[in-house]
Amino acid sequence: MTENKTSIQPSTNGPYIAKELNDLKNSKGDTFEPQSMVALCRCGHSSNKPFCDGTHLKVGFTGEKVEGRQPDKVDTYVGKDITIHDNRGVCSHRGYCTNNLPTVFRMKEEPWVDPDGASVKDIIRVVEMCPSGALSYTKDGVLHKDVDRKPGITVTKDGPYDAVGRIEFDDPDGNTSEPKEHFTLCRCGASKNKPFCSGEHWHIEFKDEKN
Repeated sequence: MTENKTSIQPSTNGPYIAKELNDLKNSKGDTFEPQSMVALCRCGHSSNKPFCDGTHLKVGFTGEKVEGRQPDKVDTYVGKDITIHDNRGVCSHRGYCTNNLPTVFRMKEEPWVDPDGASVKDIIRVVEMCPSGALSYTKDGVLHKDVDRKPGITVTKDGPYDAVGRIEFDDPDGNTSEPKEHFTLCRCGASKNKPFCSGEHWHIEFKDEKN
């Protein structure tokens, strides 16, 4: 890894090891002291969230993916002026797309994406809201899947870690997100697609009152 470059690596059945992380904040906007190296909880049981306190050893946490998870596959929906790409396999199911543009991202309909259901401007705006990198778009023959931001991680309210800014992601299992600029990492311990969030925090009713 490059020296003095922000990176994060899931340890085997243990926490995320983040290096040179100068921007770590929680959902309340509180910023944590920058550290050259820090261990972030990903089992969901630490009493010192977002930091690891070793509880993963007591609860038998495993970082393995779950059989039968949503496949890592990009679906493409071609419209007249814009093409939308969607990878359900890395979606964190936060609802930014369906809540903000239901005429395009249509729950319980097939196909669930209608690239002609709103203006190109609105589609781009909502696609760029996607924290997980599940959504991207092609316009005028150019694929757009990254946003220009400074490196940082946000501990979301009762949800995953949102990573932005091209943080170097080094996973010993070889897992990687399609966008290099942003992705979401599980911290509840129940994701079917570890280390990425798969929305399971909703189902297990994961809570972190402090952050």
